[in-house]
Amino acid sequence: MVEIAKALSRNPRILILDEATSALTAADVQRVFTLLKRLRSEGMAIVYISHRMNEIAELADDCSVFRNGRHVATFEAGTQTDAQTVEMMIGRDVQHAFRPSRRRRRPRPRRRRHCARAACRGRAGCMTSIWTHPGEIVGLGGLDGQGQREFFLALFGVLRGVGGELLLDGRPVRLNSPRQAKRGEVGIALVPEDRKTDGLMLPMSVRDNIGFAALERLSRAGIVSAQRENEAALDMVKRLSIKAADLDVPVGTLSGGNQQKVVIAKWLMNAPRIILLNDPTRGIDVGTKQEIYALLRRLADQGAAVLLYSTDYAELIGCCDRVAVFYDGRIVRWLAGDGLTEHALVASALNLGSTEEAAA
Repeated sequence: MVEIAKALSRNPRILILDEATSALTAADVQRVFTLLKRLRSEGMAIVYISHRMNEIAELADDCSVFRNGRHVATFEAGTQTDAQTVEMMIGRDVQHAFRPSRRRRRPRPRRRRHCARAACRGRAGCMTSIWTHPGEIVGLGGLDGQGQREFFLALFGVLRGVGGELLLDGRPVRLNSPRQAKRGEVGIALVPEDRKTDGLMLPMSVRDNIGFAALERLSRAGIVSAQRENEAALDMVKRLSIKAADLDVPVGTLSGGNQQKVVIAKWLMNAPRIILLNDPTRGIDVGTKQEIYALLRRLADQGAAVLLYSTDYAELIGCCDRVAVFYDGRIVRWLAGDGLTEHALVASALNLGSTEEAAA
């Protein structure tokens, strides 16, 4: 909001906004839209760059699609369906953006394998537990700022004053630091919300960034093996289809989608058992989003437990087997199967109706 205000302080004739709402709450997004519509009516020319179809539909008079640095098409808003627009954006037919995991229910183990629990001192009565099973994607929903991020950070041993605990194969594990969380017998990975600030060292190379979380595995007698690091990085670049000129380029020169792939690759180097993802597709292109969705399903199919927090309801519905809806630091409802709908997510996020702090 401050960045937008700063841009408007110069009274521009043309305003360019690039993914301006990616870090905003729904209420702030509506404030921005109201402002932009008023500026448009006053004669300002606005170029609005976004991957969110609903935002384009609400704001745009004309739409232009670019792919790989080239202009693909320009058309009047409302003359193309979302599916047609996405097809232009990624260059191929898209029938299903998500693999329909929740309709393809896999048998559950007889006993629960992982229990993630966080106790937040700052919120009254906040003791939140999530049971997960290997091979399952569990979503965290609710309005932004309802304790989802704190839950992840507590489990990863980052926050002071917040206790994180894991019941792993029936054995309690206390987590007080990221070092404890990522060690092999626990195996937690955290893909943070802000890749540029918390996930990457932007001036350093793609190779260095991929290897950061696995230096112990890549070292001998405390010295990193350049050959092992290079081979491991090349394998991850191929596995995740990371587009980079070579491993030596600064990771800050990559596109947002490829930067996010590097963050994920960094944690996959440790073969984690539990993967925490904090809004991982925010601000990246549609094609890369689909690649990440497919990757998460592959990781789950290979036995990892995946916990996904997203502000995109369609993403939660399409990706997740179950969704825990947070409100004021606690889970108020579990949604799964045919009950996992946008209406149910919105109603639960607003805490309408009875709560279900269920074991689900």
